[in-house]
Amino acid sequence: MGIPRRRPPLLFYCHHSIGMGHLVRSVALVRALSARFDVTFVSGGALPPFASAGRAPIVPLPAVALDETGSLVSHDGRRRLDRALTLRRQIVLDTYRSTQPRVVIVDLFPFGRRLFASELLPMLQEARADAVRPLVCCSLRDILIGHARSPDHDARAVRLLAWYFDAVLVHSDPTFATLEESLAPGVRVPVPVHYTGFVHRDAAPNLARRRTPKSSTLVSAGSGLAGEHLLHTALEAQALMPPAARRRLTLVAGPFLPDDAWRRLRRRAADTPSATIRRMVPDLGEVLRQASGSVSQCGYNTAMDLVESRVPALVVPFGAADDTEQLNRARRLEALGAVRVLPAAEMDAPRLAVEMASLSSFTPKASSLSLRGAERTVHIIDTLLDKPDTVGAAAAASRMVRTA
Repeated sequence: MGIPRRRPPLLFYCHHSIGMGHLVRSVALVRALSARFDVTFVSGGALPPFASAGRAPIVPLPAVALDETGSLVSHDGRRRLDRALTLRRQIVLDTYRSTQPRVVIVDLFPFGRRLFASELLPMLQEARADAVRPLVCCSLRDILIGHARSPDHDARAVRLLAWYFDAVLVHSDPTFATLEESLAPGVRVPVPVHYTGFVHRDAAPNLARRRTPKSSTLVSAGSGLAGEHLLHTALEAQALMPPAARRRLTLVAGPFLPDDAWRRLRRRAADTPSATIRRMVPDLGEVLRQASGSVSQCGYNTAMDLVESRVPALVVPFGAADDTEQLNRARRLEALGAVRVLPAAEMDAPRLAVEMASLSSFTPKASSLSLRGAERTVHIIDTLLDKPDTVGAAAAASRMVRTA
């Protein structure tokens, strides 16, 4: 018998903040990559109880997040912000040194997460200087946040990309959305861009199948952190509907909904006809497959659950006037016949009651979008490692950018 070949080490970094989209997508990627690589998952955001990276160890960083002004604050009761950031930087660097990864994957940066450059750049600088350099990839969703896009922002991102990264993995179907559409006009990406298809979470059966009546309309708001208004409006709409048109209503509040908001929703749900409320579910897709209709926001993971389940769905995209990511995704899905769209600015209880009642007459169209992005990502990374000229593309690209 031969000696089993050691799986190449891979370090995956993710920091999620408002929602769970980055976390859920990253965890799905980590689980798929673990079949081929020895993955270590560095997580910078709060983890819900059901989060699991499979066989990959999770390295948690001291908790920091954005406040209502967009400033970083420490959520670590033992440390001020400066101490928390210093410790995060050291943990990231120590994890890189101890794992000696053959591959480094960083979620969103340098196209986002600029506030975390202080903990990422030391690791990336060391990776670039190593005698045996790892393959360094940026992992991106389908559509980037609109308000961050400007020529200056994207020019800085491209310079960092050229200097430190070898490739970009876009977890999208290029027939749906491309990276160039998210960037300022004229910005060129200096390293290879690979489209993996959409990353869809595992659809493992669970107890949700027995707990959600088939006749229910399911209302969800992602992590819940920015979902109280939608959930409250759905309860108001339920009370306005005529009994003959009213279906059972099941609300999923989300693991990050603040406790005081959860208490308010429970009180309101107790007084609303045919409404039940659940704090969280391990797999929203499984619950959707058992429902007769859905009302939700339009984050990446929810959108993929809606496409996969083909449940009649109304989406109310979350985002400010200058943050059109969810609205952009929703309109593209609407054009495919996959969902109906109600802009958040047009939502009130009477309008939502009408839209919820009309879901019974909506039949979503089948989609040809690729939902096997996790498996495709493993294949792409394997292929890049097999190419002798792949690692070091960043250095060549940086020279190209400096001379352009």
